[in-house]
This record gives sequence, C-alpha cells and structure tokens, in this order.
Amino acid sequence: MSEAGKHADWMRRAELRIPGGVNSPVRAWRGVGGTPLFFERGSGAWLIDIDGRRYLDYVCSWGALILGHAHPLVTEAIQAAAARSTSFGAPTTLEVEYAELLCSIVPNLERMRLVNSGTEACMSAIRLARGATGRRKILKFDGCYHGHADSFLVRAGSGALTLGEPNSRGVTEGTAGDTLIAPYNDLAAVEQLVAAHGRDLAAIIVEPVAGNMGCIAPAQGFLAGLRRLSTASGAVLIFDEVMCGLRVAFGGAQARYGVDADLITLGKIIGGGLPLAAYGGRADLMRHIAPEGGVYQAGTLSGNPLAVSAGLAVLRHLKAHPELYDALEERSSQLARGLASAAREYALPLQVNQVGGMLCAHFSTAPVTDCASSTASDSKRFARLFHALLDHGVYLPPSAYEAWFVSLAHSAQDIERTLAAMRTVFAEIAATGS
Repeated sequence: MSEAGKHADWMRRAELRIPGGVNSPVRAWRGVGGTPLFFERGSGAWLIDIDGRRYLDYVCSWGALILGHAHPLVTEAIQAAAARSTSFGAPTTLEVEYAELLCSIVPNLERMRLVNSGTEACMSAIRLARGATGRRKILKFDGCYHGHADSFLVRAGSGALTLGEPNSRGVTEGTAGDTLIAPYNDLAAVEQLVAAHGRDLAAIIVEPVAGNMGCIAPAQGFLAGLRRLSTASGAVLIFDEVMCGLRVAFGGAQARYGVDADLITLGKIIGGGLPLAAYGGRADLMRHIAPEGGVYQAGTLSGNPLAVSAGLAVLRHLKAHPELYDALEERSSQLARGLASAAREYALPLQVNQVGGMLCAHFSTAPVTDCASSTASDSKRFARLFHALLDHGVYLPPSAYEAWFVSLAHSAQDIERTLAAMRTVFAEIAATGS
C-alpha cells in the first residue's frame, strides 16, 4: 500500500465509526482539502506520521505543548502518577499544590476550580456569572470560540468558522437569543449593546488575544474599555485564556496588557498536554460555586492525578525559568518577521499577526483585526500553502482561521528551515499566480 493509501485507508475505517472520521471537526481538513495525516508519535518540535515521515509541528496540540512533544519532565511526571493510580474521585494533595501554584502565577486568580476541558471551563464561568448576577444574557464576539456549549455556538470561531457554519443546529432560539454578538475590537458596538441590555447582562466573555479566527491582538484600549463597561453595567468580565493563557506571557494576557478580569478560564498549557482546564477569579464570585453556593458544577475526573501531575511539571518549570518567555517571543518573532519578509520578496499580499507564542498568516491586502477581515482572506491560497509545506516537512494548522503555535522546543535552526520552505513555496505561488 502507498503512503497516501495508508492514511486514506485509516480515514475510511475511522469514518465508519466516528462522525467525519475525527473527534474534533478541524482535524478533518475540510478547510484545506485532502486526506488527514495520522500521527503516531512526537518528539520535541517534530511530529512523526504512520509512515515515519517527520514534520516540524506548528499545531503543538493546538497550543498545549509549550515545551514540545514528550518532554522528559512531563512524561516522567505522568508515569509516576500512573503508578499510584489514574484516578481517585476524591481529594488529593496534588490538587491543592496545583491550585496554590496556578493562583500565584495568574493575576486575579484568587480561587479556582479544575475541570477537564476549555469548554467545561467557559460553560461553568458563564453559569457562575448568571448565578451570581441573577441575569441571563451574555455578550461574546464574532469569531471568538469558547468551546461547544450551546451559548457559545453563535457566530463562533475555530472549527465552526472553518466549516462555514458559525451557528450549530441543536442550539435553541432561546439560547441564541440570550447571546449578544459584537465585532471583535469594536468598542463602540459593545457600548451600544451594553446601553440596550446592560440591566440583563450577566457577562462579557472575550478571548483577550483571539486565536480562533487566526491570531488577532486586541486593539489599543479595547480590553480596558471592556473592563470599564463591565464595571459600569455590573456584568462579569470573563477572559477566556484557554489558548493565550501562559502563552502570550507568564501570567497570560492580563499580565501582558495590564487589564484585570473578574473570571478567567484556562486550559491547554496548564495541563501539559493532558485534559485539564480551570476557571476562577474573584473570591466573592467563586463562593457561589457548590458546595459553598448554589451554582452547581461537578466532574468525575476533574483534578485527576495524571493531568494535574503533568500540569504541575510544566508550571513549575516555567516559573523556575522566566527567561523561557524571552526565548519563546524571539522564536515566534523570528518566524513572523521571516514570513513577512518572504512575502514581500515575492510580492504576495500576506498579513502576519504575532503575539507571544501565537501567530498566523492571512493572504490579504488589508490588516486582519476581526472576524470579517479574517474570513475575507484567500483561504484557497492558504490551502495550497498548507499542502505544499507538507511536502517540505512543515505541519501547519489545517485551516486558514486557526492560530499557529511555536514551542520552546523549536530552535532557531528549525525556524530557518521552516522559512526556507516558505520561500520555496511562495516562489511557486508567485510564479503560478494561484
């Protein structure tokens, strides 16, 4: 069987038992076409597929693997925890140590609760905001993705945007009616919605650095404006830092931009590559969570020792070596600068956005600052770039609307190798005009 045939065969088998053949929609490659690759292992900055082919990885498990694949600190922590038991369904000292450490790292995280996914964290934060305020409406931003809970699948980003379906069937009209939408980075639109609905507005939830319509930074004054409007209206300001937390700075977007949130959701990096997320914030708000208060949330595997041990290993390493964030910023900037330079060299319209260890590239003549400008970019040209780079051993997110991620395992040489491949592909695109 040919190499391509092996992947196609596994995809056919997957499609018989798994909807679309995948357990998360963007993995199906609908945004770029072709047959998804199946991977069997990773090492450092590299992914290895079932044929043994190696790829420099800029997905990094969608940002979770800040230390790269199979880092010894993480694998050793998981192995040690597994030897003691994979789950207890009861309190452990690890959970307490983890909560103390994470609260010492993230600004305004006074109390917190561990869950298993970013969706759970954001869903729970919204329920908490509604329970604490007695209000029902939430305000989110066009193209921001906060997981697949019903309230969030209205003008969502990430896989929903890739599939061209920002609204999901199965979401009731009542739920959709309680979700207000504003364009990202448009403070005037938020002001109008708050003026009209402020008395019934429970929360404003935002990705402070958007990552699900590409990487988009907040405009000057945008986050501070959300803070002002939330305070004035009595709404809870929620920063969804599942993706950008501990990636754009040690401490996340609050630390980078100096704007305080009431509640924060975290995931990805904090679990070291295992299913782990958290929500938390002001102590007075967190007192509403059961069993202290009347807002219910629970989970059999919440705070399980495998994920907590992996997360502790990562958090302790990052806290002990703050200089790693300078290295992450430099590697990401090296890639962003090189991409922009190569595009200029071949006269290609490319917008490159980068914040900390996140970046993206849109084929567009106009700056990409929100969902509308993101989706106006040339996704067909991105699909060509994606497949051409696979031939050069570079693996990008399989969608024009997802952020790229650099890990601390990526070396300067890895970045230069990637840029050399980019220049070759850009030359081919410029020569053919497609």
